[in-house]
Amino acid sequence: MKADIICNSGPLIALAVLQRLDLLRTLFGKVIVPEAIQREILAGGGTGGGLQALRNCAWLEVRALTSPPDPLLAATLDGGEASVIALARQTGVGTVLMDERKGRKIARTIFGLRVMGTARVIAEAKLAGHIPSARAALLQLKKAGYWLEDRIIEEACRMAGE
Repeated sequence: MKADIICNSGPLIALAVLQRLDLLRTLFGKVIVPEAIQREILAGGGTGGGLQALRNCAWLEVRALTSPPDPLLAATLDGGEASVIALARQTGVGTVLMDERKGRKIARTIFGLRVMGTARVIAEAKLAGHIPSARAALLQLKKAGYWLEDRIIEEACRMAGE
């Protein structure tokens, strides 16, 4: 059985830019987003870069928080990251998908969550044979303006066997 995952907006937008949101559905069980993330996506400007596909992605499961994020968590992170971590804790889903360094560190070290980022999803997709090249996908993202450090690209390509 595939693990469920709770997603932040950045990786969702990145995969929409690549027109490969389907990778999440293929690699994971339920793909869950907090209501705060849905609001960020719906408020996003324009329809370019796959944003419309993301807005129309019916298989994303939107869930409300049963209680607000811990005040310290909310004061330390932006609302989206705080809601992803809070929803993971409330639902017991142990894996979160986010790219922001500070949020990743807090999720992993303080809350013991398994953290993945966009680059890891792309590497896993390459290993599973769902995309021909992790490097090409990551460079396409970077060219589109998605912030990725060269060392992250290189590590993802190494993981993907490229």
